[in-house]
Amino acid sequence: MAPWPRDRLPRRLVQLYGGLVLYGISDAMLVLAGLGLDPWDVFHQGLARHSPFPIGTWSIIVGAIVLLLWFPLQQRPGLGTVSNVFVIGLVINAVLALVPVPHSLAVRIVTLCAAVLLNGIATGAYIGAGMGPGPRDGLMTGLALRGSSIRVVRTGIEVTVLLAGFLLGGTVGIGTLLYALAIGPLVHQFIPMLRIAGPRSHESERSDHAAEAGTT
Repeated sequence: MAPWPRDRLPRRLVQLYGGLVLYGISDAMLVLAGLGLDPWDVFHQGLARHSPFPIGTWSIIVGAIVLLLWFPLQQRPGLGTVSNVFVIGLVINAVLALVPVPHSLAVRIVTLCAAVLLNGIATGAYIGAGMGPGPRDGLMTGLALRGSSIRVVRTGIEVTVLLAGFLLGGTVGIGTLLYALAIGPLVHQFIPMLRIAGPRSHESERSDHAAEAGTT
């Protein structure tokens, strides 16, 4: 495990887990809106449609597999990284089990827009806590350190999982496009706003740069 900042630890933990819960809620809202998901959730939903496991469970499974890929890349996960794998998927499953699917198009559009905004805030919160990047963020930064830009690596990975998810039956739509266009500017605004100042690890600094470049 990578070391994490010990200063302001209660605030960091509250912000970390609050951000992860909010991220899971926002992901579930995208599913409920039914107008298109972010690339990774298109992939998770596609897998769910061919198995007995719900989308949140696949988020956990894929996150754990991605985390295993950190080791050959010599990346070290933090508490936030491991928590990201489990908390988001569990929250997605809980919200989808409790909240009914909206049928009105107007409500679905509002749900979509709110989900994208909340996703940006949530990303800023959990990354700003400085407790370690998400597993997918770390994979992108780890590959980028091998010689490619973060944007090129991010695009390559997300296009691949989006295409795979689409072929598996995941929902691609206007929400997918909105997310792709909005999430980069949103996290670019919210990470500085929610960043907790203090001693920071090299891994945390790299995760911030990755997120500000548009990773989620």
